[in-house]
Amino acid sequence: MASTQVTKAVEFTVEPDDAVLVERVAREVCAAGPDRIDDPAWVDLARDAWDALPLRLRQAVRQFRRDSGPQGCMLLRGVPVEPEETLRPTPKVAESVEHSSSISAAVLVMVACGLGDPSAFAAEKSGALVQNVVPVPGKEEFQGNSGSVLLASHNENAFHPHRPDFVMLLCLRADHDRVAQLSTACVRMVLPLLSEDAKEALFSPEFVTEPPPSFGRRSGPTSPHAVLFGASEDPDIRVDFSATTPLTQRAKSALAELERLLGETAFSVKLTPGDLAIVDNRVAVHGRSAFTPRYDGRDRWLRRTFVATDLRRSRDHRPLDGYVLAR
Repeated sequence: MASTQVTKAVEFTVEPDDAVLVERVAREVCAAGPDRIDDPAWVDLARDAWDALPLRLRQAVRQFRRDSGPQGCMLLRGVPVEPEETLRPTPKVAESVEHSSSISAAVLVMVACGLGDPSAFAAEKSGALVQNVVPVPGKEEFQGNSGSVLLASHNENAFHPHRPDFVMLLCLRADHDRVAQLSTACVRMVLPLLSEDAKEALFSPEFVTEPPPSFGRRSGPTSPHAVLFGASEDPDIRVDFSATTPLTQRAKSALAELERLLGETAFSVKLTPGDLAIVDNRVAVHGRSAFTPRYDGRDRWLRRTFVATDLRRSRDHRPLDGYVLAR
């Protein structure tokens, strides 16, 4: 079997002069639109403003949209966010979201419009387009965005037929001890390493996946599905290692082999303020290492937005052709 090799995510640094322009455009979006960022009119402004962002940034994002590379992850560094001296205390309540306009929210939605369209799920964080990923007291063991233990690798909302195409995570504040790491791993890296038996099982509908705890597990598990599907030489992946159950013994062995190889080829990064990670949710899984929150208002704080490259596919799930999937 070929040896494993870890590659880096695609990286792009926003130069200081370009960052000034990005911040100016973000402020213009905030000043011109309604204060509520979930308003379609606010999203329209952010979409138009995307064209005013620096050309090199737009080119890099468009290239990643077309080909997310062997690691299925892009890291934009130097993105303008609220400075620490003006940033409010890190939220510490469950279901924390952002509704009011801000620099970081405008940046997220503008880039989302460059990748496709922002989207959300009514059952998760009230359908907000910009969500807070923060540790919550009493939720430490939670396998979701409010926990602080090791978060198992997963595709975002792997149970859903219209799961996001991209997941965007923008860091506003790092954890106190600077130990929390976002990890990503891509099926493109492990496909040549998988045994033929494992491939055969993973391409077969021998798995079911439960909704994540953030959805309340109300809808029950999926119908049997394959973990790998699409082009045999460049498949998509659909798995949540804390929620996907194999239905056969060979599926169990294949899933264990896949998890091991994804772990061996994973790329990890400690996000710092102004880092925006974009994960191609079609070909990559992501997770997070454990960290210790202090609940003192200065804990780790990411903002998250989902992206659909073809919003039309989920039209029957979106009332009034909005951005929120009702089911």
